[in-house]
Amino acid sequence: MLVKSIIAGLAGTALLATVAVAQTPTDKGDKMSPAASTSATSATSPDSFKGNWRASKVVGLSVYNDANESVGSINDLLMEKGGTIKAVVIGVGGFLGVGEHLVAVPIDKVKFVSEPIAYTGASNTGAGSTSKTTTTGAAPAAATSKPNPWYPDHAVFNASKDELKAMPEFKYSTD
Repeated sequence: MLVKSIIAGLAGTALLATVAVAQTPTDKGDKMSPAASTSATSATSPDSFKGNWRASKVVGLSVYNDANESVGSINDLLMEKGGTIKAVVIGVGGFLGVGEHLVAVPIDKVKFVSEPIAYTGASNTGAGSTSKTTTTGAAPAAATSKPNPWYPDHAVFNASKDELKAMPEFKYSTD
């Protein structure tokens, strides 16, 4: 019985060692294949992407009109098969996506801004104050803060909420 256990243990160890050796890279001075060396040398330096924005951060940005009034937020980016972004889907109205009116507008009609919205009105100082502020509701950015290099602060599209709601609704077709 003991002999069977020892033989089974040795066989298992030999099997595991064979798998480990098969997965260990060997460096015997072999040159990379031309296909492998081409893909390795065609990788772009991370520095070459500085100044580009992350699409994942653009989705969700607040959209304002030229009067600094919040009119909606970016729900999606539509691109052609070649990768060029063609349109921005803006969600107008609704609450947490419920009852939201989606409109698609050409990307060249949307302006992306790196600096935060400037507060144009006085703050509410007490009851009866009728001053209007046109902000995101967030605290004002510190004067020393600089824009994030990987995404803009907000987008600007010259239309009111009512004008956007009057536009034809964008629907994701399955055709």
